[in-house]
Amino acid sequence: MKAVRFHEYGGPEVLRHEDVEQPVPGSGQVRIRVAATSFNSVDGNIRGGYMQGPIPVVLPHTPGLDVAGTVDALGEGVTGVAVGDRVVGFLPMTGVGAAAEYVLAPAEVLAPAPAAVPLADAAALPVVGLTAWQALFDHAGLTAGQRVLVNGAGGAVGGYAVQLAKRAGAHVIATASPRSREAVRAAGADEVVDHTAADVAEAVAEPVDVVLNLAPVEPARLAALADLVRPGGVVVNTTVWMPAPSDEERGVRGVDLYVRSDAGQLAELVALVDRGELRVDVARRVPLAELPALHAEAAAGAVSGKVVVTA
Repeated sequence: MKAVRFHEYGGPEVLRHEDVEQPVPGSGQVRIRVAATSFNSVDGNIRGGYMQGPIPVVLPHTPGLDVAGTVDALGEGVTGVAVGDRVVGFLPMTGVGAAAEYVLAPAEVLAPAPAAVPLADAAALPVVGLTAWQALFDHAGLTAGQRVLVNGAGGAVGGYAVQLAKRAGAHVIATASPRSREAVRAAGADEVVDHTAADVAEAVAEPVDVVLNLAPVEPARLAALADLVRPGGVVVNTTVWMPAPSDEERGVRGVDLYVRSDAGQLAELVALVDRGELRVDVARRVPLAELPALHAEAAAGAVSGKVVVTA
């Protein structure tokens, strides 16, 4: 079978589209015929060798944390999943990824794929959808009537965060560039601040209960956003190389988010998709052989939106 792997850490040029042996599922595993994976920014950081501490991988390594596909074979002891099932999942970060024609997955990380979107497009959901869900509900405890500021709402996580927060009954303030303004508004934002034309901290007129930061802003700018949070509120930050600010005097918590695989939460996201309450946005689709070129685009800052990589 074909897979994309890197045998050493480095730039996009270390990625190779090559023949590898088809894997055999072990106990508790299933083999998936991959319809698609997707590109996440952490893929580039892992490939570059910047995540060897928190995410150690074995070389050669196949990237691709998201998977959507069809169960092809079962390992010993697997129950609740059958050959032929269409599934999605967030694969273990330190394991072999889904940038391949087949991949092994622990059965417990998988959820039924949504029926409302093409199977390949479902690969756009797991990592970014779970990031938004866990940020808003696990860490921020968002409830109806609260005010939430989503900084960096024009990105893939931001699109889900705006939709989920609005569906939860929150008042959603979102930052976006002119290019993504309409998409953010369509996702349900009540207010949209053009961060290219205004200082976000000055543009938000009233305090918020939650700041969700998805953008690689400078520490001083993130601290200014934290000042917008009312006493007892929370700042959830996904740019983990920069700690989330907190304010003990005002009871403002700072949370650094490390997304985790959760099949139960993923199944809830899938149910929302199938009920038409959550939209899966795919910017474009590229074939597996073009994944090295996609990594190069991302390294140059030329990738916007969620890109699905079809096997």
